[in-house]
Amino acid sequence: MFLPPTAILVTARHGTALQMPFRRWGVRLTGLSSLSGFSTRVAATRGPEIFAIVGFNGESESQHLDEVNTKLSFSWEEESFCLGGGEWGWDGLLKKSFQGSNPYQKPAMGCSFKPLPAVAFTNQSLPTTIAKKPSTSMLNAKAVAKELYFNHDGSTTQKLLAGVNKVAEVIGVTLGPKGRNVVLQNKYGPPKIVNDGETVLKQIELDDPLENVGVKLVRQAGARTNDLAGDGCTTSIVLAQGLIAEGVKVIAAGLNPVQVSRGIEKTARALISELKLMSKEVEDHELADVAAVSAGNDYAVGNMISDAFRHVGRYGFVTIKKGNYAENSLEIVEGMQFDRGYLSPYFVTDRQKMTVEFHDCKLLLVDKKIADAREMFKILDNAVKEKYPIVIVAEGIEQEALAPVIRNKLKGNIKAAAVKAPAFGERKSHHLDDIAALTGGTVIRDEMGLTLENANKDMLGSASKVVITKDSTLIVTDGSTREVVNERVSQIQKLVENTEEKFQKKILNERIARLSGGIAILQVGAQTVVELKDKQLKVEDALNATKAAIEEGVVVGGGCCLLRLSTKIPSIREQLDNDEQKVLPLSSISLCKLKNSLHFKKALAYPARQIAKNAGVNGNTVINKILSSDDIRFGYNAATDRYEDLMAARILDPSKVVRCCLEHAASVAKTFLTADAVVVEIKEPVCVLDFMVAGFSLMIGLGLFAFIASILCSAAFFQNAKEIS
Repeated sequence: MFLPPTAILVTARHGTALQMPFRRWGVRLTGLSSLSGFSTRVAATRGPEIFAIVGFNGESESQHLDEVNTKLSFSWEEESFCLGGGEWGWDGLLKKSFQGSNPYQKPAMGCSFKPLPAVAFTNQSLPTTIAKKPSTSMLNAKAVAKELYFNHDGSTTQKLLAGVNKVAEVIGVTLGPKGRNVVLQNKYGPPKIVNDGETVLKQIELDDPLENVGVKLVRQAGARTNDLAGDGCTTSIVLAQGLIAEGVKVIAAGLNPVQVSRGIEKTARALISELKLMSKEVEDHELADVAAVSAGNDYAVGNMISDAFRHVGRYGFVTIKKGNYAENSLEIVEGMQFDRGYLSPYFVTDRQKMTVEFHDCKLLLVDKKIADAREMFKILDNAVKEKYPIVIVAEGIEQEALAPVIRNKLKGNIKAAAVKAPAFGERKSHHLDDIAALTGGTVIRDEMGLTLENANKDMLGSASKVVITKDSTLIVTDGSTREVVNERVSQIQKLVENTEEKFQKKILNERIARLSGGIAILQVGAQTVVELKDKQLKVEDALNATKAAIEEGVVVGGGCCLLRLSTKIPSIREQLDNDEQKVLPLSSISLCKLKNSLHFKKALAYPARQIAKNAGVNGNTVINKILSSDDIRFGYNAATDRYEDLMAARILDPSKVVRCCLEHAASVAKTFLTADAVVVEIKEPVCVLDFMVAGFSLMIGLGLFAFIASILCSAAFFQNAKEIS
């Protein structure tokens, strides 16, 4: 085959890609020796390198390729063809090549090339080089103006602090058993009325740019605490406000902000060590108390969550979903959950939640890495014909093998998803066997003489529901394999008895819990959508708090744990390096001013003060009363307005939540206090004229549409009348 009678060799520096339409003449280039297949990658090399060939001087491609001296492997695919007008289109190149003479007829298609820093034509009959002008789109890029604020007189810090105070005041009203709700405007539906600090925090945006920066800074404390512990967002914000407010005071008195921030960091580390000593492991009967306290002293929610963990075990899987009735309910189903998500986001079926959800689907279990898509052709073809969803669980899937599955899924030919098998090595094989026992499938592995090419539907496992997120997979079954699962569990229990190593025992016990525990589903019910949203957030916080308590234990609740930690500051103060680091533990966490008696540290007292304020009592009076007793269990029960033993009253907080609150509040505070200048974008004024023009254009368009529609309707009417007559 011969190409057009024009020879142009295009070169560029640093491997810049220029795409040409060889396929238009039936040629596909993938290198110097092969003329089949597709690839769009171009190697990045130094110096000018030939990477695109537009045409040849009447010679065949095989003859000319031998003469091309290039280090690059290049190829073209139909979707990347780029040919047409413009300075760097077909017209432009030929015009530059032949200085206005264009002996070749332009093909009938058009688009533009990617910009090149330089282009050289190496054919002897053509000019040596052509320099490309700088791209006008790059030169005309508009820079966003910024406004600078300096903290020479302290006004900038005060503005930032005002934003912190506003967000803490709004979120603080939800703290404690007598905390109130916050109403959130909703553009496209009814307003949300919630008691969840994290939900409120996401909605807060202030008009003043400096105050809004303060909101975004302190927001990190609550968001990070909620991500790690699942609860404690409000406490983190209130505690961060205390540290920042008291830190600003001592810095205004002339202390070095850097040394003050280092004092906060070291004090927080020491307090966390003290917290671990105060913590105790949570008992089974205390799980309901932890959940109830987190849900605003709602013991109905606490008991339901406690029942769920009693059924599935402490490390079982508990999930939340919207119920069909007005009351909450608990459902226990057979299933398994493991920490592996989908291999590609293209498998997602719910774009809003970014999850994959299949009902009545099959599972293909493969104990090897799948490298060739043709191995799966038979089983996937069967899934297409019989119209059932399929989930592939394998050691790994190469991109070349995964691409056809994704392509067919996007086209709607098949409902499929791929997940990497949990764990590694021998443990991975055991996990696959566990999944096979649960779903009634067969693991395809070479050692057993089973190959993927010969797999059939009988080897697939079955699940009534599969939910896959980016980092976890939930498999729910109908319970038909209970006998096989029990047999599998008994085998693992025998392995536990014969194993002495603690780590191996822990792994085996986790497998038993995963197999035998099942899945608990908390179904949240309500009369209205507004109430349902609020109840879902409460149950979610309570569940996360219970999980946190299982992980790291519990401490005294009601904000009293932070107050007790404040009494440890005098001993921690002696470990700091200098007086500037020592002053913040004394003043800002406000623990002690020595006048023959111990005063309270303000920042650590902020949460307890806010709880008392929401309960309608004086916060300072409550704090003084609590610290007057040396019993660490003694505190104020805001729900009953009594001072009592909080452990006996079942007022407990998860240690993990308190730890995260301390860590992240201290992290935000020390960052805030060292800031001395702020850079924000200048808001551009809204042009009213643009809106007027757009509205006028819309009115004209609608008028023309109505006019044309009326003419068409009239014509149709007269035509029908004529036919009838």
